[in-house]
Amino acid sequence: MDMVAWLALPVAVLGAWRAGADDVSERAEMVATQLVARGISNPRVLAAMAKVPRQEFVPAGSRRDAHADGPLPIGYGQTISQPYIVALMTELLDIRPGSRVLEIGTGSGYQAAVIAELGADLCTIEIVEPLALRARETLERLGYRNVRVKAGDGFSGWPDAAPFDAIIVTCAPDDVPPELIGQLREGGKLVIPVGPRNAVQELLVLEKSGKKIRRQSVAQVRFVPMIRGAP
Repeated sequence: MDMVAWLALPVAVLGAWRAGADDVSERAEMVATQLVARGISNPRVLAAMAKVPRQEFVPAGSRRDAHADGPLPIGYGQTISQPYIVALMTELLDIRPGSRVLEIGTGSGYQAAVIAELGADLCTIEIVEPLALRARETLERLGYRNVRVKAGDGFSGWPDAAPFDAIIVTCAPDDVPPELIGQLREGGKLVIPVGPRNAVQELLVLEKSGKKIRRQSVAQVRFVPMIRGAP
């Protein structure tokens, strides 16, 4: 790690670095070289990424690569997203302590853990039931009590818990589901990749303002497709 990256780290990350455990130092290195170096600057997001034990959310055979700069398979045709993408989407949500957040696409539960570290009240939906069960077990084992996990179709959102201050979608529909916009609170943000399967997609930020939806394209990405019903 070069001196510029070191100086850019928040105090919480430097504290983790000094702790000395291999996985902790690997996370600090990940934060410095993959996140800070690419412009992620929110200190709370950086501290959350440095704290969440990413290796606990990947299959046992992939744990040596848990902090690699790329996505990893987690089974059932799904992946855990690249650390930078997790941090970028989290930063775009602008989550505050006490925010009510909806996640579509629980996957491994890693993104949920990062959001939970920011003090949000999180509801997360996963269409692949075995993944939902595994993520719930991992999150509970690691002590994340501010997360509710259910298996279900993300296109419907979670109407009983709406409205939400922020919604994050970690799989790509062809277009933005109107049900999710309807469950967004006034002034809330929706971060979602949109585009066809097996093609470059757009990462969008939508902000609800009265009857208008402000829409901003942030980056080109590739996510697994968002699917309806049984996978």
